[in-house]
This record gives sequence, structure tokens and C-alpha cells, in this order.
Amino acid sequence: MTAVSSRDPAQEPGHTTAVSSPHLRYREGLPKGILLFQRCPRCASAVFPPRLACPGCGSAQLASEQSAGAGTIYSVTVVTRSDGSAYSVCLIDMDEGFRMMSTVHAAADQVSIGRRVIFAPESGDAPRAAFAIAGDG
Repeated sequence: MTAVSSRDPAQEPGHTTAVSSPHLRYREGLPKGILLFQRCPRCASAVFPPRLACPGCGSAQLASEQSAGAGTIYSVTVVTRSDGSAYSVCLIDMDEGFRMMSTVHAAADQVSIGRRVIFAPESGDAPRAAFAIAGDG
């Protein structure tokens, strides 16, 4: 007969529940206009997307930080839909030191490598990170 443990794994150090999930915290910030990333106190790496451990040193002690929301386009791909409309998918180097993929809301000919962008989240049922060209508006 196998013994059943009475301990609660949710109470053990390092255990992450859905309520404390780094990804959930990130998603909860979006409708409030907050872009969160993580910073590793051991190696100082900026970490994105949200994770349970630092990809640089393995530390599980990641701290959430709020991004100022400014970055530079590193790479861009223009996606053209069957109806002829287009949108830009970019890799954006954020000023805090992490890179993320997102869309930039601007005419395709205005979205280019090296352009500065600012965080402009999309709202709705499933808010998501998006950007606009800096200085427009």
C-alpha cells in the first residue's frame, strides 16, 4: 500500500500557482496599460517572456518590474492579408534590455528597423501588447 502525503505542494518553497504565475501577472497588467518584465537579482538579466527561472543563471528569484514602454524596432515583417490589408510584426528591443515580439500600429511603410516605438496596449476581451511609432500622436 502506498502512503498518501498530507503535505500541500502549493505551500512548498518555489511552487507557483496559477494565481502567482509570472505570465498571469504580465497579462493582468496589460488592460491597465502596464508592461511587465522580470529582472534577475543574481545576474541582473532582463527576462521576457515571463518565466519561472532565469535563462541566464537559473535563479528562481525573478522580480517583476514595470517597463517604461519605449524601445527600438530590431526586425520587422509585414504580413499581408488576403483582403490586401497589412500589419507589421516586429521584434522590439526594449530600453530595459529585453526583446519582445509584437505588432506596431502604423502604416507598413512607416515601420522600419531602428524606429523608436512606445507601448500602446490593445484593449478588449483579450488585451495584448502592441506599439505605436514614438512621436506620433
